[in-house]
Amino acid sequence: MRYSEQFMEHIEYAFHAFCKIVLRHEAMNAWRDLKRKEEREISLDYLMSERYFEPSAMDSYFERQDKPTVFFVLGKEVIVDDERLATALSRLPELRREVLLLYYFVGYRDEAIGRLYGRCRSTINRRLKAKLVEAILKFRFDR
Repeated sequence: MRYSEQFMEHIEYAFHAFCKIVLRHEAMNAWRDLKRKEEREISLDYLMSERYFEPSAMDSYFERQDKPTVFFVLGKEVIVDDERLATALSRLPELRREVLLLYYFVGYRDEAIGRLYGRCRSTINRRLKAKLVEAILKFRFDR
């Protein structure tokens, strides 16, 4: 099916008009975004001229704040850096402490801990969650 020249010309003009409208609106959006960015951002040069300081960041996350405490579980050494957490763990009975340390610090799963202590997985899981809550409460209120 062939269209007339006049119809094809109309389609071309309509397409050009559509493209111009789209480009105009995109330019307005880009201008608006740049203006918004200008209002919210401050140049680092401006910050440097106000007062002199070296731009740097110090992360103290991995610095040791407390004296580390060492626990031995199944011949493995477990180091706890936080003194309050170590105190709370040391107040627990040995079996409970070992289960918590094996699960959260050594990475044993419930099944493996159950096999070590002759219990089923669900018993270890239930005791683990209950003892964890107990340890957290002691840790929180010992501050």
